[in-house]
Amino acid sequence: MASAQTRGNDYTPIPPPHFSQLPLDPNGPPGNAWGRFGPDDTLGMLNLLTPATVAEAAKEIQTGIRVSLDWPLDKPSYPSYKRQGFEHKIINKKFEDRDELRYVNDDILHFNTQGSTQWDGFRHYGNAKHKTYYNNHTQEDITESTALGIDAWADRGGIVGRGILIDYARWAAEQKITLNHFTKHIIPLSDLLLVIAVCDITFRPGDILFVRTGFNAAFDNLSPEEQEALPKRETPDFIGVESSEQMLRFLWDNQFAAVASDCPSFERSPVKGFGDDRWVLHEWLLTGWGMPIGEMFDLEELSEVCNQTGRYEFFLSSVPLKVPGGVASPPNAVAIF
Repeated sequence: MASAQTRGNDYTPIPPPHFSQLPLDPNGPPGNAWGRFGPDDTLGMLNLLTPATVAEAAKEIQTGIRVSLDWPLDKPSYPSYKRQGFEHKIINKKFEDRDELRYVNDDILHFNTQGSTQWDGFRHYGNAKHKTYYNNHTQEDITESTALGIDAWADRGGIVGRGILIDYARWAAEQKITLNHFTKHIIPLSDLLLVIAVCDITFRPGDILFVRTGFNAAFDNLSPEEQEALPKRETPDFIGVESSEQMLRFLWDNQFAAVASDCPSFERSPVKGFGDDRWVLHEWLLTGWGMPIGEMFDLEELSEVCNQTGRYEFFLSSVPLKVPGGVASPPNAVAIF
């Protein structure tokens, strides 16, 4: 039986290959790191969240201030990408032979796991050209087994470690840069590097990166009619970080365990067909590296706490739903300072 010190993670950190050494598997898609954590790996970059890494991250807990990072499950009321909205039904447990209600209730939830705040799992987005998912899994593996299910993350104990916020929206406002959240607005890496420098942020392997664009507040400022109209547009245009070789090098060189933002796709949406499709982050991160992508996180209160305290590092606890073979999940995420 594994000891408490090693249970759930037997990966011993070794220096990662240089970006120029990718792909590791010559038969896989461009830039893949298949085999880095073994041929049967289902955790990808989450392997970097070793017990030692998590213990070091726990030192960020100094005041006990806690911030929820989940949007309510019913937001947005009208999801884009042709996804079904959230449904919630209360079931009163009254006796079948009586009319009066009992003071006992159940409830039933019906929702798309990618309709609100979410972690994209490795089953979500494969490489279309190579017809494969992370570590060379096929569509048949996805439909006929629970391979690469997001339950593997929950079994491991979730995405728990040191979170880092790049508050791009606050910096952009100070620089009087107008952000168009409901267009194909690209956030350049050069701007993110400026924010990192201004906030004196340093990264460690295994960090979980968050980029705030201000999407949550921008969405809340829309009228109900405007919110309803968003998914009816010809294309799901949303703000996001640039999809480029330089961005991929930045993410790989810093060895993040996972990345997330408050916008619907992390990278500019639509992710294909409006730029250089060689560098689609969803393909490289999910399929190539096994790096989870978080979307539509609620980063508004987190921004306020970081700004007030001058701290952009925090302890993150996020445990996805334990659905065997799950494609994605609400994060159930909290930042602790």
